[in-house]
Amino acid sequence: MSAWDGIDEFISVATTGSFTHGAKSLGMSTTHVSRSIMALEQRLQAQLFHRTTRTVKLTDTGRIFLERCERIAQDRDEAIALVGDSGDLLGELRVTCSTALGERFVAPIIRRFAMQHPKLNVIIELSNRVIDLVGEGFDLAIRTGSVSDTRLIATQVASRSLYTCAAPSYLASAGRPKRIEDLASHECIAGTAATWHFKVSEREIIHRPRGRFRCNSGHAVMEACVSGLGICQLPDFYVLPYLKHGMVELLFDDLQPNDEPIWAVYPQRRHLSQKVQQVVNCLVHELGPAINSRRTLS
Repeated sequence: MSAWDGIDEFISVATTGSFTHGAKSLGMSTTHVSRSIMALEQRLQAQLFHRTTRTVKLTDTGRIFLERCERIAQDRDEAIALVGDSGDLLGELRVTCSTALGERFVAPIIRRFAMQHPKLNVIIELSNRVIDLVGEGFDLAIRTGSVSDTRLIATQVASRSLYTCAAPSYLASAGRPKRIEDLASHECIAGTAATWHFKVSEREIIHRPRGRFRCNSGHAVMEACVSGLGICQLPDFYVLPYLKHGMVELLFDDLQPNDEPIWAVYPQRRHLSQKVQQVVNCLVHELGPAINSRRTLS
């Protein structure tokens, strides 16, 4: 008996929600599928399904086992396709990215990538939460800042600039800060970043913004800034449209920090899968130019 026996049957029943439908999708008899899964449960010494006369539902153990089995089956199918030299990307590609960066830039690039590979299933989760790629079964994340998880590999795919700005109405009432230290007496609108960055004589200066308004949405922070609520520091693609139309004014432009790297981050594996390798190459070639096209102030 192979360790693989029953795995495909288990995945099929779990995804279709029925022994009958699962057997049909595999071209097997319901009896064969049922016996294969029972034998698998005996080998695992664990129940994978709650069975009634009408429903089949995964147990908690079954849900965890399904996630692992799906990934293994996808890697197997990719390996077969690679050896067979079909050139087709198969299986599932799971990508996560912060909401704003994903909506504006990453999702359109991944969408075009999916259209070029019709046999590839793509799932994009846009969230400002830092997702555990290994624990939650993701292939790839697009992140900014530093990457400290030793289980992950990071490839720089682009960069973005940070701008500090305020609305003319706020500056007229509160005055224009001339030094970084002056920010302590101003209303600072904080977003997801806990610190603001500046560069003074090749030295990085960090400021921790304090104010009465904080939001994890860059759009909301920018709107609060435009309304005159205070000063903010955000990536270029938030600020530049408002700066171009005079709705905000740039502050500390001579102290602007170095561009912040944008990384494609993926779990360390012995062999990098073709789907991850190709989508990272796609991001390297497309993400930087897409962001740079938004940096024109005129």
